[in-house]
Amino acid sequence: MTIDSKNGGMRAKWRGMVLAAVRGLALALIALPGSVLFFTLSVLSLAFIPLGAGLVTTPYVLTGVRTFAHWRRVLAAEWGGVRIPPAYRPLPQDANPWARTFGMLRDPATWRDLRWLPVDMTAGFLTALLPAVLLLYPLEGFAIAAGLWRVLPDGYWYGFVPVTGQASALGAAALGAVLLFFAHFLAPRMLQAHFHLTRAVLAPNQRELAERVRVLTETRRDAVDTSAAELRRIERDLHDGAQARLIAVGMDLGTSEALLDKDPDKARELIAQARASSVEALAELRELVRGIHPPVLAERGLGDAVRALALRLPVATEVNVDLPGRAEAPVESAAYFAVSEVLTNAVKHADAERIWVDLHHAEGMLRATVTDNGRGGAVIGAGSGLAGVERRLGTFDGVLAVSSPAGGPTMVTMETPCALS
Repeated sequence: MTIDSKNGGMRAKWRGMVLAAVRGLALALIALPGSVLFFTLSVLSLAFIPLGAGLVTTPYVLTGVRTFAHWRRVLAAEWGGVRIPPAYRPLPQDANPWARTFGMLRDPATWRDLRWLPVDMTAGFLTALLPAVLLLYPLEGFAIAAGLWRVLPDGYWYGFVPVTGQASALGAAALGAVLLFFAHFLAPRMLQAHFHLTRAVLAPNQRELAERVRVLTETRRDAVDTSAAELRRIERDLHDGAQARLIAVGMDLGTSEALLDKDPDKARELIAQARASSVEALAELRELVRGIHPPVLAERGLGDAVRALALRLPVATEVNVDLPGRAEAPVESAAYFAVSEVLTNAVKHADAERIWVDLHHAEGMLRATVTDNGRGGAVIGAGSGLAGVERRLGTFDGVLAVSSPAGGPTMVTMETPCALS
């Protein structure tokens, strides 16, 4: 091994230590208030169920808990490479508050999330903060040796070194150097331990995995039902639209052929009418084919298909694509129509003035995020079409997360596990 490669390896380890410290500190500062907030809201909301108010608030609070837990799953995958699969039971789209509340409370995944919150605000907070402590505490030792010892109170200890003068301050610096040496090994491992702790509490057990299989079976059955309904729609559109027009074209051409010698003017009029009908039938067929599988999706891929979709919207839309390859055709199709449905919702219901779409692939996940600056208030299962998007993605073991506070903005994130060619 050359000196350059050794130096490069050391630099990578030190960068990993600093990155682990920064990420751990961010997790500790953001996750602790979030866990305390959601745990407090959950306890209060559940306590008010007997009074009736909790029936209304609990679904919203638990949805917030799920969103918070999902965000931590994403961070565990992106920052630590630790996969934590969700296993939530689907809820009926038209469920009333009573059914929605107790449907979520009967879900084992809900109680797993609630058990995770106190763990996250205690042991999770400490394991997230330790990487930053392992980096910052040695720096304190160096600062003491550089002159900070002069302003420290009498009897100050740095670790096991009592700081009384410059000599002991140099001892504190030596101890800090030793701690820093071990920190570049331990800091990334402590952050990894934080994510493994999160997985130990949030990951489903064998019984819940069996429940997950049941959920996947239901989503696939929903997909079959949806496909059958789509075939019936296509058959109806062909029968009532293009087929009827083509029959009319044939009749017009037959009549014009009979009138060609007797009444040429009338024949020419019928031929022109048949030509107009054929143009309309062709346009309907093209629209029907675009609804089944857009040609641009098959030819150019998901990124260009979404860009083409954005160009047809009446709202200014910015599309950012980072896809180094193409997913399998069924996954691309599901992602395309999911994004299409979310964009349609943003235009129809959100009164948005601007929309941002981000498509990228990382850690084996195809992630599509649609953000708008509309009025917010979007929830899954409120007639917005998001429940259908969730079922469509569920066919491929994908997930849907919605963040839409009143007043906006709305951010819808769709993730589907897949590999790119």
